[in-house]
Amino acid sequence: MKNSLNFLLLLVLFIGCKNANELTLTTASYTNESCANCPNIKIKIPQVVNESRLAENINSNISKEISSILLFDESEDLENFTIEESIKAFNESHAEITKLYPDEADIWEAEITGSVSYEDKNTLTIVLNSYLFSGGAHGYTSIQYLNFNKKTGKELKTWQIFKNKDAFKTYAESAFRKAEGIPLDAPINSTGFMFEQDSFNLPENIGFTNEGIRLQYNQYEVASYADGPIEITLPYNEAQKYLKGRFKTDKRITTTSFED
Repeated sequence: MKNSLNFLLLLVLFIGCKNANELTLTTASYTNESCANCPNIKIKIPQVVNESRLAENINSNISKEISSILLFDESEDLENFTIEESIKAFNESHAEITKLYPDEADIWEAEITGSVSYEDKNTLTIVLNSYLFSGGAHGYTSIQYLNFNKKTGKELKTWQIFKNKDAFKTYAESAFRKAEGIPLDAPINSTGFMFEQDSFNLPENIGFTNEGIRLQYNQYEVASYADGPIEITLPYNEAQKYLKGRFKTDKRITTTSFED
């Protein structure tokens, strides 16, 4: 009986420590007005609840990423757009296209869902899954990873994640070739990939997951639309030496402090 009570006490303490390291998140939902010709828009993303500079920075960066998905004008200053304003701009773009090409008008769609793919006491990774259709033969699916420093709420840059980016790139290429069946002595595009200048490059999206560090190549990034997204997960016990951090036995990374 005593041993059982001791076990329960340790379990409660473990859960308490675990929860203390996790931010309080809620789900924020956004939809478009309902009408016959209005775009179908559904957005569900995590938001940090507590009022602090940390929460403001994380929520602002998530909002900015949503805006970058919805807005077509790359010259727009994303810092000045809320999600509601981005939805309005998406509607206005649809209205303009419909006016110019009424016989070819399609109902546009935008569906974005977000979730936590990784969290420890220093790092939070949010993954956004999005589907966008703005006319044409098919829509576009993409995945974005946002890695945050939980001390500041700022999004981590690539150089803040790796001890040596070039060394990690060499390791990642070897793992990529093995996963995709590309001989080590053959050009990286020899089996049909479309890396620029036939040279391996890391993807635009790299994120932490509980299984390992994820390399996410979205559609068209290194392969045709028909090939879909290409992703590879590198286990922490192999990637550890290239990252700024140490790893627990449960494969969850305990990061060191990152530079601002």
